Amino acid sequence: MSPDTKSEIENLIEEFEFLGDWEERYRYLIDLGQAMAPLAGEEKTEDRRVKGCTSRVWLVIDPPEDGHFQFRADSDAHIVKGLAALLVRLYSGRSREDIAAIEPKEILTRIGLAEHLSPQRSNGLNSMIARIRAEAGLTD
Repeated sequence: MSPDTKSEIENLIEEFEFLGDWEERYRYLIDLGQAMAPLAGEEKTEDRRVKGCTSRVWLVIDPPEDGHFQFRADSDAHIVKGLAALLVRLYSGRSREDIAAIEPKEILTRIGLAEHLSPQRSNGLNSMIARIRAEAGLTD
């Protein structure tokens, strides 16, 4: 994993560690989603919809620049949009090799989200991660 990616992941983890309890982290997650630019209506197509999510989630992959992938997302649910924003931040601007090296479950555990997500949200989050990895040409 590149040093920049490691550094950015550590910064993200520190942001969540700075927050006190789960309620503060939950609000911060919602804020991340609200700060993310919404997708245009014409971008919310069925082929961009993430399957396996209870809420509606769309994931757009912009053409890679210099081998680095750019992801954008939107959702009709606040928490899910926050989770999508977290993943966009985690994976956008990364090479295929960095995307492969990112361990999302470890990161989510370190920021305290893993144990606080409902099974449905966890399934949706895993579907988003799988879609990102597939779009980067990675298979599990």
